[in-house]
Amino acid sequence: MQAFRVVCRIAIAAGLLGAGAGRPPGVIASGSPQQPQAGTQNAAGYAGEDTCLACHTDKAYAGTPHAQKANPRTPASADGCETCHGPGKAHSESSGDAKLIKNPKKMPARDVTALCTSCHNRGEHAFFEGSQHNRRGLTCTTCHSNHAPKSVTGRLVEKSQLEVCGKCHRDKVAKLDRSGHMPVREGKLQCSICHNMHGSQNVRLLRLGYSVNETCTSCHPEKRGPFLWEHPPVRENCATCHDPHGSANERMLVAKVPFICQRCHTHTQHPASVYDSAVFKSSNRVYGRGCVICHSAIHGSVHPAGMRFHR
Repeated sequence: MQAFRVVCRIAIAAGLLGAGAGRPPGVIASGSPQQPQAGTQNAAGYAGEDTCLACHTDKAYAGTPHAQKANPRTPASADGCETCHGPGKAHSESSGDAKLIKNPKKMPARDVTALCTSCHNRGEHAFFEGSQHNRRGLTCTTCHSNHAPKSVTGRLVEKSQLEVCGKCHRDKVAKLDRSGHMPVREGKLQCSICHNMHGSQNVRLLRLGYSVNETCTSCHPEKRGPFLWEHPPVRENCATCHDPHGSANERMLVAKVPFICQRCHTHTQHPASVYDSAVFKSSNRVYGRGCVICHSAIHGSVHPAGMRFHR
């Protein structure tokens, strides 16, 4: 009896496998094809992209990064216009009632940020939440325009990064005119070379490293070291002596030589201050001279005898 039961089970299993072996893909046991899951455009409340573009002919986004259907994180691969603007059926049936559709230009900054970062949440944009710009009430549409960009790249609301950043950071733009030769003003550099406006783990939204020096030495590696004899201000922060946004002094120094050195080095080893009347009358070291004439290796020295940065 037990052997008979085993034989019956084998026969039943073979029959089931045989029934499924000849079944074409996408057909369930009853013989009906599997139906694809309905998209949200067919769901209640959604009008479809064609309905949107029938009225908003100037808002077409073909050719933009949002129109890449092969990318599953783009609006084109989801619900088109309604991915960002929400269901539009009620809006279209009410002759365009603006209250029945999402408009990022009129939405609170917090809601716009949540909308955009639902897709733009990694890479360049990973640290936007909680960043300086986010905490000050700025949002994506403050700098970017998806439908009416003026820049060649970045879909900015102005023609260049300098114009966009200069709306708030006017003091930095003013400094650019202090130097006769300024790569940022000439278009050879732009703000995003040093800063990541969407958020950073570094200070001042700096793009590279975890300090000002790491950002500066990414382009000025000869100042990185290591040095046998280190100059403390250089090790701590390049901006102690230099203003990266522009200066009226040579080498973008925050003050003229020797005054910049005399902010720290006063009455050490040899007369160094022009504010001492005795020194001013007796010393000629302050006339048309600079400390780096002798202390040429001011950023640091690798010479065994370079304690005074002479070599």
